[in-house]
Amino acid sequence: MSAKAISEQTGKEFLYKYICTSSAIQNRFKYARVTPATDWARLTQDHPWLLSERLVVKPDQLIKRRGKLGLVGINLTLDQVKAWLKQRLGQETTIANAKGILKNFLIEPFVPHKQEEEFYVCIYAAREGDYVLFHHEGGVDVGDVDAKAQKLLVAVDEKLSESDVKKHLLQHAPADKKDILASFICGLFNLYEDLYFTYLEINPLVVTKDGVYILDLAAKIDATADYICKVKWGDVEFPPPFGREAYPEEAYIADLDAKSGASLKLTILNPKGRIWTMVAGGGASVVYSDTICDLGGVNELANYGEYSGAPSEQQTYDYAKTILSLMTREKHPEGKGDAGIVRAIKDYQGPLKEHEVRIFVRRGGPNYQEGLLLFLHLFSSTVSLVHRMWPLNFLLNTSSCSLTPAPSRTASFSESKPDGIAPAKKAKPTAPLDSIPASRPGSGRTCVTCCMCLAWLAIDFSGKATTLFSRHTKAIVWGMQTRAVQGMLDFDYICSRDEPSVAAMVYPFTGDHRQKFYWGHKEILIPVYKNMSDAMRKHPEVDVLINFASLRSAYDSTVETMNYPQIRTIAIIAEGIPEALTRKLIKAADKKGVTIIGPATVGGIKPGCFKIGNTGGMLDNILASKLYRPGSVAYVSRSGGMSNELNNIISRTTDGVYEGVAIGGDRYPGSTFMDHVLRYQDTPGVKMIVVLGEIGGTEEYKICRGIKEGRITKPVVCWCIGTCATMFSSEVQFGHAGACANQASETAVAKNKALKEAGVFVPRSFDELGEVIQSVYQDLVAKRVIEPAEEVPPPTVPMDYSWARELGLIRKPASFMTSICDERGQELIYAGMPITEVFKEEMGIGGVLGLLWFQRRLPRYACQFIEMCLMVTADHGPAVSGAHNTIVCARAGKDLVSSLTSGLLTIGDRFGGALDAAAKMFSKAFDSGIIPMEFVNKMKKEGKLIMGIGHRVKSINNPDMRVQILKDYVKQHFPATPLLDYALEVEKITTSKKPNLILNVDGFIGVAFVDVLRNCGSFTREEADEYIDIGALNGIFVLGRSMGFIGHYLDQKRLKQGLYRHPWDDISYVLPEHMTM
Repeated sequence: MSAKAISEQTGKEFLYKYICTSSAIQNRFKYARVTPATDWARLTQDHPWLLSERLVVKPDQLIKRRGKLGLVGINLTLDQVKAWLKQRLGQETTIANAKGILKNFLIEPFVPHKQEEEFYVCIYAAREGDYVLFHHEGGVDVGDVDAKAQKLLVAVDEKLSESDVKKHLLQHAPADKKDILASFICGLFNLYEDLYFTYLEINPLVVTKDGVYILDLAAKIDATADYICKVKWGDVEFPPPFGREAYPEEAYIADLDAKSGASLKLTILNPKGRIWTMVAGGGASVVYSDTICDLGGVNELANYGEYSGAPSEQQTYDYAKTILSLMTREKHPEGKGDAGIVRAIKDYQGPLKEHEVRIFVRRGGPNYQEGLLLFLHLFSSTVSLVHRMWPLNFLLNTSSCSLTPAPSRTASFSESKPDGIAPAKKAKPTAPLDSIPASRPGSGRTCVTCCMCLAWLAIDFSGKATTLFSRHTKAIVWGMQTRAVQGMLDFDYICSRDEPSVAAMVYPFTGDHRQKFYWGHKEILIPVYKNMSDAMRKHPEVDVLINFASLRSAYDSTVETMNYPQIRTIAIIAEGIPEALTRKLIKAADKKGVTIIGPATVGGIKPGCFKIGNTGGMLDNILASKLYRPGSVAYVSRSGGMSNELNNIISRTTDGVYEGVAIGGDRYPGSTFMDHVLRYQDTPGVKMIVVLGEIGGTEEYKICRGIKEGRITKPVVCWCIGTCATMFSSEVQFGHAGACANQASETAVAKNKALKEAGVFVPRSFDELGEVIQSVYQDLVAKRVIEPAEEVPPPTVPMDYSWARELGLIRKPASFMTSICDERGQELIYAGMPITEVFKEEMGIGGVLGLLWFQRRLPRYACQFIEMCLMVTADHGPAVSGAHNTIVCARAGKDLVSSLTSGLLTIGDRFGGALDAAAKMFSKAFDSGIIPMEFVNKMKKEGKLIMGIGHRVKSINNPDMRVQILKDYVKQHFPATPLLDYALEVEKITTSKKPNLILNVDGFIGVAFVDVLRNCGSFTREEADEYIDIGALNGIFVLGRSMGFIGHYLDQKRLKQGLYRHPWDDISYVLPEHMTM
């Protein structure tokens, strides 16, 4: 959402810090906050003026008309303030329909003044600009300011001057105060723009001979501008409306939402409610809430929330986990009734069963088949009280079933939709919630989950084209959205277009190249350009841009695109673009005759011609809704997800969709309902129009005027969603930024009433929308206005391999297998152990190596031994062959990997490769039962060296301390060391012959590792021997010595050593043998 209310304290902080005006603003930063936890001694120490001045005290909890409600204490001493607060602080209060606790108060200095010194100032945003309201009589009794105040529109991108303020706003202001007021109002307006306010009201604004005082202030800011205003805003706290508590879960989801390009919303209405919703789509979530309230569930509705915009599996999991956690926190007296959701339900299956939760699933939109299979597999093994709905059932069937006592349906998700499905029927009246018997199985809490798709937007018509898309439309896609592009090409193919609709892609983060896609059965290449200018120059036939840029770059990329006259339509997909920037885009587009579709949309569709991005979902959805050929019904919607629902409804009740547009959920979409309705009115192929409006804004009233004035003559069917808002005790901001009523005329109920009075076909609920559409359509057919065409089957498109595999239709042997690591899920897994557990158990490098090399959780002493081996083998000086090679390569200017590799390539039987050989040789001798002396004699007789015996420098009299350290540790911690004992007996024999024939570090590690593998209890004898045979032990030397080689590489680079050349005096130059003789 965009416009969010801030506290009076926060608004005044912003004003005092950043306003620039010649007017003398008094009492800057002079306020104190009081809560139940306030320490009065500390408060008076921090604000000594509390002890000496007369005071005003009032709650700061987004409460309107506090003075009228007796919630302002005026002209009090500090003791009087304490007494006043004692009666109110922490007390439950009812204001209108909202009941809440008064717990946050603001104390400020009392300002003595006369009534004629009070004024009213307000600035608020509109599509066309910002309105400044001023009234010369402010205060508690200001009355209807919309009717009484002077009003001035400051158009988008225009500035407010003091002369304009004096001329248009201050006619009735006292002459001696006009200069002060004009300067202050201009400074206030500049502050309003710079800090991205959407609403800023001061009442009263007091102007005395001493200066300007801001007594009471109310404000909203555009929360989506956080990335622009973060430095000035800091960490802004957005308090909930009075009557609703601020829950940590709401803050958690808000934080997820802020860090995601997707939309994640959660408002907790009643934590003890029995009905919880988990709905995908800003529009669909409102429809579900409407229906639950219509069916008598308003007091049992626990939450409002939605997730949309393609959140990742992890984000969906976190969202679902939060809902399920809230839902199963406490038992109700009568019981409790896609990959991320599935994972969350699995994690909570115990509490869900304990609380007798009934889950209703309705899955539509992209990938609905895979989603249904996931739910089927889940519910067959976990939660049993599940009601499963048809993929294409009308939306409201799910909600009505969730409130109706009906037996569980057990049909398979894989069932196909019967031909000739009857139109939607109105939900039968249901028993009140409190009449449902608690003893009936499944009478507990209910979770309604709906996974849908999204949609698109539209136009303005002064100098803009009536027809946006045809069979020959060509588009450029901004962003590496390969899946969306492939969906567009598949749509083109089943529509029998001659050429693909996507001419090129633009992606600044890669060089120019070509991307492979499918066109039916064959592969084609589509060019990808690094900059927009190259794409435009090489593709002059393109007139549509589909902009998948992020919310931070969508504005700049759209402005750049509008500089190319060939572009006539731009679809902006991103959600969360600040409203001020959107309004600038709209103004620029109007000047250039460009139609903007968006922001906050998924696309749009003209059956048989063109579709934008992911509109209409996957190919099976498009075929089911017959979007491959045009019908006679055109629709316009705000919601993207609900546009897919309209495709479904219209295809099943009429001859199909002619064109569909979702203008987006922002307060100021690039095009409006009326723009599209007028375009459809002027399009001969459109015979009837469907509009799906929603709470917030007044665009639907323009349709009423258009019908009354005779500009719109075609039948219009319309329903505004969000009727539940009037039933809630506190204000709820729904998923779309524009879905909030700021006045009575913006409520869905008021707009539906006005539409019906204007002659629009308005159903009694969304559930009846299909029936009304069908009735109007059949009437047009009877009058021969519409003559349904004969169905022509579309060409088939091959199913993608990945999709077919997900559906279980095909199988293919894997290219290779792995059993040590899995990165596909929520977190990285080492040999079945999540990475979080690895750190929680403090397994260290040795433990990780045990998991990845041996697929076992080794005992702690074994893990510590591995780490010790890595430490003692890390380096042995620059003279050994591996280090020498690494140094030579580093000095030759090679990179780290090349230098390291050159050193590692020297490891073998002669250097460092004795671990495996020693382990095998000693194991074979020990296992064969020959005594150490016999083993030494045997090797001498065969003329073989005993691997792991001997050292160039160290001897029995000058022992290798590395071996001594390891020997002490092994003897102290290993449960048994039979092979090591055998090797030490061999050492006694060899050192008696020559002192340097000691058991060296390679030999020691080799035989000790055999002991740990055979005796730690984690392996069978066969498994231990297999690891020795496949060369696992040499890996210890390779891994350890790599640390040293890297050290030598970094050392040479740090010392800036030049190219190495071996000195000639260290080389023995000899002639060939035959020449010497």
